[in-house]
Amino acid sequence: MENKLWLSSPHMGESEFKFVKEAFDTNWIAPLGPHVNGFEDALGSYLGESTSVAALGSGTSALHLGLILLGVKAGDEVICQSMTFSASANPIVYQGGKPIFVDSEPDTWNISPSWLRIAIQDRIKRGKKPKAIIPVHLYGMPAKMDEILDIASEFEIPVIEDAAEALGSSYKGRACGTFGDLGVLSFNGNKIITTSGGGALVAKDVGFVEKARFLATQARDPAPHYQHSQIGYNYRMSNVCAGIGRGQMEVLADRVAQRRANYQRYVKALDRLAGISFLKEPSGFYSNRWLTTILVDAEVAGVSREDIRLSLEAENIESRPLWKPMHLQPVFAGAPFYGDGTSERLFEQGLCLPSGSNMTKADQNRVIELIQNLLPQREDSLADAK
Repeated sequence: MENKLWLSSPHMGESEFKFVKEAFDTNWIAPLGPHVNGFEDALGSYLGESTSVAALGSGTSALHLGLILLGVKAGDEVICQSMTFSASANPIVYQGGKPIFVDSEPDTWNISPSWLRIAIQDRIKRGKKPKAIIPVHLYGMPAKMDEILDIASEFEIPVIEDAAEALGSSYKGRACGTFGDLGVLSFNGNKIITTSGGGALVAKDVGFVEKARFLATQARDPAPHYQHSQIGYNYRMSNVCAGIGRGQMEVLADRVAQRRANYQRYVKALDRLAGISFLKEPSGFYSNRWLTTILVDAEVAGVSREDIRLSLEAENIESRPLWKPMHLQPVFAGAPFYGDGTSERLFEQGLCLPSGSNMTKADQNRVIELIQNLLPQREDSLADAK
């Protein structure tokens, strides 16, 4: 059997080891150090918009601190995009809050502004104004931030922008992660760049970032002894991991270009197959194409998303269904949901294809040829060929 082809494996450059070695050579192995500062500065410069950054242990911890900074407490309601990874919603429960899930819209697969407005109005009628809104830039595709922010402003509800999958993506020329009151990034091993594990909280309000750093280092008061007036967390990124991040920042533009090239090759080879469709970029949207995704209409294609996934798996190729919506997850059974079934349809039909920036053209051809052998070409593409 051929070598395993992963969905999205880490891709190191040439500088990561240099920074990590420096951490060892200078004995900066502690949770903080110069690489943490350097990584935060590099991220802030890349994102622009005068943003400040707190480098943390994960994107999940960044979301959790974001909710704390916005004052979310037990019994509060927080609106969250339903179609996302569970880490977008779990921190709401950490705070004793109640997630209110909102469906996707078909243009970007992200939170629907129409259903968002309906959800807010209904929760207010029920006597509970939401404390925050968490939109997600799914698979690197920006959400409709103008519409989302207009609604948030109208109802005076802060936004935590989950850009965990969207470093390198932009909306109308502005980097994802810089639109909300707070933004969240992830550097997990499968992301566009990685620090092994890690994340970041982003804000234009320096006070938010300084408070996040304080809380992330066990909320230790300024005293010669260990004194704590608030509950703190062990959420800070280590100097060693930040060294990896500094090296990864040097190749971020290349990684985005490589992921986008993967997407273009998939489209060129598979878009003419019956029942296959891709998520296109609306005007003004720029996706890092973290993962290339397809929808499979089984009635047209003659095979289902699951048929394709299992066929790839049999050839040692990893693929994965789209995120199962949160309102369908057993752990969130009974949580309020507002929508029309768009995210459920996407889950039933959607498949993530191998998309790593270190994937060779030969690797990608393995995927393409297998799918081509499973599906017929569209009749209109056959007519065009004649």
